[in-house]
Amino acid sequence: MKTNTPKHYGKRNSFLFSILLAGILACAAAQAQVSQATTSSALRPPSQPSRNINSSLALLPEADAVLYFNPRRILTEALPRVVPQKDVESMSAGLNALKSQAGIDPRTLDYLVLQVRFKKPAADLSFSLPEFLLVASGDFDGGALLQVAREAAKGKLREETYNSKTLNLITIDDIATQAQKTPILKSLSEVGVVLLNGDTIAMGTTSYVKAAVDAAAGHGRISQDLLNSVMRDQTALVSTAGSPLTAFAKTFALLGTENNPRNPKCDMKLGDYYAAITMDDTSFKLRGAMNADNPDTAKIIKSLLSMGLESAAGTIKDSQAQAALRRLVITPTDTEVLIQADMSQQAVADFIREMNTPKKQDVAVSTPTTTPEVKPTSKRRTRRRTRSKS
Repeated sequence: MKTNTPKHYGKRNSFLFSILLAGILACAAAQAQVSQATTSSALRPPSQPSRNINSSLALLPEADAVLYFNPRRILTEALPRVVPQKDVESMSAGLNALKSQAGIDPRTLDYLVLQVRFKKPAADLSFSLPEFLLVASGDFDGGALLQVAREAAKGKLREETYNSKTLNLITIDDIATQAQKTPILKSLSEVGVVLLNGDTIAMGTTSYVKAAVDAAAGHGRISQDLLNSVMRDQTALVSTAGSPLTAFAKTFALLGTENNPRNPKCDMKLGDYYAAITMDDTSFKLRGAMNADNPDTAKIIKSLLSMGLESAAGTIKDSQAQAALRRLVITPTDTEVLIQADMSQQAVADFIREMNTPKKQDVAVSTPTTTPEVKPTSKRRTRRRTRSKS
């Protein structure tokens, strides 16, 4: 279908058709392709009834790490403050075209969640890559979106029934070919998509998609502690939380194998983390925390993080990126390490504008070619020999 979509967004919309929800991520990535700041209502969608997001998220499957996005606030509140009017209007046109083609408008999404979970080793103690799951929920017609995906897949999308739900599966040929030589990639060679309900859709590795179906039915749901952590600030634009030590324990069989589980020897929360980006009228705020168990460990972690940040700042050439890293304030407490930083919206707008300003190419100074001086060849004077007369 041909539309008058601006060239800036054409590739993203076609990408949505081939990978389903990738268009949603592309719209979020558009933040890195636009410039300075003015406030506008061009991206503002019609008012929608409020929904209990926490209750919806509680139906998700277990995870070791969660990354939460609030597309509605990002696109309608944050983005217009740091991009110019013309780009806001261009993006709005692109999102309207996306809605007409695929039946989904990212401005009306309640949340976009990326989950990751690590697996225990199999019976042969083989290592498994972590699984991923992407879940989107909001005001859209999931059935229509799946129909668009089927048409774009051109027969490659096959259906499978699992616990009364229809899974839509597609094999990623390139990865499947590599998996023949590298078996560890096998779990990533197939992606599944399922409509959990009319306005919630999940996509990810097949086994994790099946786990999402089970969780919706009440089995193997996400930890309430993890959910409370990632959603501790309901106004966050982006937030994340996870338990790296638990993931480590799973991967290295400290909790047993898939067929032979083992009770943990201790329940340690060391390293559990949380981070979020929020905003007020003039600035964006980063707030984070990492569990440290005790004051001494907190000071050690603070020291390590400080050295890492200083080293990173020294290797980055961009002065604004260096300044952003050095704005991070790391504070050890009795049980946690706190991280915070504030950045004005104007500074963000300036940074985006600079990133999108075409760089002037250095003009190579051509040096005139000099013809090497040719020295005249000197003729050797020869003397005639005169014969002496005898």
